[in-house]
Amino acid sequence: MKQTILARTPARRSSRRPIYIAKFGAAPAPEAEVIKLPGRVADAPTAAPEPTAKPRLRYDFPAAGVTFEGGTSDGYCYRITFAAGRVERTYEMLRAFLAEHGYGDVPVPASAAELRRFRQPPRLRHQLSFFGDNGYVHNPLRILFPVPAGHRGALCLELYNEAAADHLLRFHRRK
Repeated sequence: MKQTILARTPARRSSRRPIYIAKFGAAPAPEAEVIKLPGRVADAPTAAPEPTAKPRLRYDFPAAGVTFEGGTSDGYCYRITFAAGRVERTYEMLRAFLAEHGYGDVPVPASAAELRRFRQPPRLRHQLSFFGDNGYVHNPLRILFPVPAGHRGALCLELYNEAAADHLLRFHRRK
């Protein structure tokens, strides 16, 4: 990712370091947007924010064999693993990812504590269970706890292409 410095605010005392505000992404035009911080003086007037043209997974599902933002797709299912050390932080990252890519209206557990209630107990993981998945499942997504646990606090996210033929059969692993 490219990093572009947008504004530099002068330090109030000589012992303080200057504060830089960065925007990650494409380099801005010469009349760049300057973010105003409360209590700080901005160097330039603000400009209108640019609309993002980033593809959203729900509407622009990746084709088979495509790697998109660290996950892989087979054309029907997009798989990505999140790991942030603790399940709470990982789950917040996962929810932000879902909202960013158009899945904000799909019901998911409200917190990581609620998500943990969908985890199968260790004694039932090797047996057949009623649901069959070790995690939360709601069409078109699955939030799974990895078995065996590899990274601490990791969660696997599977997103299914709703526009694909026989979507429900693939989601319920009947095809």
